[in-house]
Amino acid sequence: MPQSLSAVYIHLVFSTKERRPLLRDKKVREALHAQLGGVSKTLECPSLLVGGVEDHVHILARLGRTITQADWVKELKRVSNGWLKEQGRDYAGFDWQGGYADFGVSQSNLEQVKQYIAGQEEHHRKMSFQDELRALLRKHEIEWDEKYVWD
Repeated sequence: MPQSLSAVYIHLVFSTKERRPLLRDKKVREALHAQLGGVSKTLECPSLLVGGVEDHVHILARLGRTITQADWVKELKRVSNGWLKEQGRDYAGFDWQGGYADFGVSQSNLEQVKQYIAGQEEHHRKMSFQDELRALLRKHEIEWDEKYVWD
């Protein structure tokens, strides 16, 4: 086959450092989501949806053929961190957590994951980020250690 083709969809989740609720301003948060989507597209990983609440983000994207998941996440965090710090003094000390969680998504579940991400504000009226992440990790049968997952 002379051509390389790929359709790998990733649901990425990561938090602000120490889960600090620094993304309370909805306009800034929405601009940040747009920024993350733009960075992802530049990395040839077009996002289907970016969402989240004041202490974390969710990104559903099609992973590019020439970038690793780790490099994609590293670049998303690096560029968006710099952009956010330019948004004013309230963000001068902003940082993302060191880690992340990502999950493969089948073509048949893309709409379900998009709805899940779009409903984050409602979802988090009932459930904390920690409980949400634990549920996602259990659903995807990923083992974790509580000592290391919350930085």
